[in-house]
Formats: sequence, structure tokens, C-alpha cells
Amino acid sequence: MTSKSLFDLSGRLALVTGSGQGIGLALARGLAEHGASVVLNGRDAGKVANAVTDLRDAGFTAHASTFDVTDFRAVDADVARIEAEIGPIDILINNAGIQFRAPLEDFPEEQWERLFKTNVSGAFHAGKAVARNMIVRGKGKIINIGSVQSELARPNIAPYTATKGAIRNLTRGMCTDWAKYGLQINAIAPGYFRTEMNQALVDNQEFSAWLERRTPAGRWGYVDELIGAAVFLASDASSFVNGHTLYVDGGMTASV
Repeated sequence: MTSKSLFDLSGRLALVTGSGQGIGLALARGLAEHGASVVLNGRDAGKVANAVTDLRDAGFTAHASTFDVTDFRAVDADVARIEAEIGPIDILINNAGIQFRAPLEDFPEEQWERLFKTNVSGAFHAGKAVARNMIVRGKGKIINIGSVQSELARPNIAPYTATKGAIRNLTRGMCTDWAKYGLQINAIAPGYFRTEMNQALVDNQEFSAWLERRTPAGRWGYVDELIGAAVFLASDASSFVNGHTLYVDGGMTASV
């Protein structure tokens, strides 16, 4: 196998949750550019359908799936449908996630529950449903999407920080249980990227100035800068990388 072919994803099928827009869509496109067929997932059927159309128009093989990651029965059912109708899932990217900001002492209980149900339980449900089939086949790649908040904290997002810390250790736990079956389970922890979810922060001049001072690279990240990490972890190039969280953050977690 040549060094170039290590990153070739031809003939593989990738399911990317929360991929109707933003980071998830960028990662799905990146995998498709390296040869994978992709299944885009989200709760908004219209948004997912538009994203699938865009990828198909660009010459890629793309499919739609609209299960809600918080509904374990729906996850199980649609993973079974994908495996039966489209093909075996070789790569799973657990990207679906939400954010809610409020002072911790006033944080709404229902938002705490919603954050954990989506950000943590969603990755658990999808990971378990896909891993069952990967275990039988003796191979598979699962990539969980964490955050710099897997390691750091900021005011008003303590519950989100808790969910992303949980993702880091869920990744380690999945590795500990499933590596013996030939699976590689790793995480990508993005720093601050220009996405729809972060648009209010991007537009906040005071926050952007703080971010540029705080990040050694001196700027926001662009979603395409996450593709290399995803392709590496989804490909044969990472065959002995397991339980690892790869920070793609412009150096934020390396500096005080």
C-alpha cells in the first residue's frame, strides 16, 4: 500500500450525523472528495435533501437519512435500513450537537437534559447501533466530534462543556470495548470555527478580538480545515490510532 492510498476512501460508506450544514456537511463533503459514499443525517428533511442534492450535483454519491439521534429506536431502525438498502457502514462521524448559553446558576433544567440527550446520548445511540455491525465485520471507524470544551471551560456554557468532556471519555470507553474487534474510535476536538451555530460570536467584535488574542494562530478556523483530520481518522492511515482526541484549534489548548 502506497502512502497516498492510505488516505483513499473509495468503496467505503460513511454516515455523518448532523450533516445538513456546518461542520458535519463539510466533513461529509471531504470524505466524498476522497472517494467515500456518504449518508447525510439531520432532523430537518428539507435541509438534508438540499445538501444531498448539492453533493450529487458535484458528482458525489450521497444519500439522505432523517432520524433523530436522541431517539434510540429511530437510530436503530435507520441504521438497519441503511445497511440493508445502501450498504454496510464503514465510517460513522458522530457530529450531531447543540449549544445553549446561560449562567450556570440560572441554567434551565430542560436545556441541561436536552444538551446531554443530543450531545452525549446521541453519540452513544448511533455508535452502538453502527458498532454492532462493524464488530461482526471485524472493522470500522467511528469519529466523535468533541470540542476545545472537552478540555477547557468558558462562562455560561458549563453544561455544554460537560457534554464535550463526556464525549472525550466516551471515545476512550468505546476504544476500550471495541478495539479488540478491529474498530478504531477517535475524536476530533475543533476550536472556534466560523459556523452557523457560532455566527453570533463571529459577529461580536469584542468576542472575536478576544478569540484572536487567545488563539496562538490569531484567528477563527474555517470548517474545511477539519477535513484533513477527518480523512486521516476515517482512513487506513490511522489503523493503529485508537481512543485519541485530536485537537484542531489553532493552538488554543496548547497555550495559556
